[in-house]
Amino acid sequence: MSKANPLTYCLLVTGPTYGTSQSASAYQFANALLEEGHILKCIFFYQDGVLNGNTLTSPATDEFDLIKAWRKLAQESGCEMNICVAASLRRGITDEEQAQALSLPAYNLSEGFVMSGLGSLAEAMLTTDRTIQF
Repeated sequence: MSKANPLTYCLLVTGPTYGTSQSASAYQFANALLEEGHILKCIFFYQDGVLNGNTLTSPATDEFDLIKAWRKLAQESGCEMNICVAASLRRGITDEEQAQALSLPAYNLSEGFVMSGLGSLAEAMLTTDRTIQF
């Protein structure tokens, strides 16, 4: 496809921030498709992929900060970064609203990520040209 005929994309990230290459590959793919003039409508983080939204993740200073990179990509591209609420809660990640509802002492969802259900993924898959899973 050329820049004259851009496609819309949804990325489904199921790999953790660190430990596998899934999330880093998704990030590189997202940048490449944006460079080619395509539209990244949303990224849905599911299963262990929800770990990409944990603000408490702290890589070593000489390592690439993938969570910070995701936030920057979303700000620059305008894409939504949805994170599965059920998978997040199972892995100890919550936003302020969920923390209050569950009487938890704190929340740790990184800025720029939005907790949502699988309905958001289904809608994105129906309204984009391509869905790619990492």
